[in-house]
Amino acid sequence: MNYPVVIHKDEGSDYGVTVPDLPGCFSGGKTLEEAIDNAKEAILCHVEGIVNDGEALPEPAPIERHKENPEYADGLWAVVSVDLSDLSGKAKRVNITVPERFLIQFDSFARKKGETRSGLFVSAAMEYIARRKAG
Repeated sequence: MNYPVVIHKDEGSDYGVTVPDLPGCFSGGKTLEEAIDNAKEAILCHVEGIVNDGEALPEPAPIERHKENPEYADGLWAVVSVDLSDLSGKAKRVNITVPERFLIQFDSFARKKGETRSGLFVSAAMEYIARRKAG
């Protein structure tokens, strides 16, 4: 799942990272790279809390929508990709049957997005559940 993040830095401070689609989720780092890496961990931790609470996982909005928010006017934008199969907790192997043509397309899409098959299945399922709960 790809989350837009806004990066900000005040003079004499470390980098700060805010995840607009996950209120209360923020991170930081001494370098830009460290701030983005830490944001990935913060997102996974935040998402895990949402899932554990049985709440619907917010779907990430496009950066363009967030740019309209004056709070983020001076920020630098990036996208942080997280693999929801990395959530803590014991992983459990499951056996499913899908049409081969679907699996070929699914795996191709996962590779293009830099995700694993398991991660994409988890992301897709979580997004589906979130939409069903909301609707």
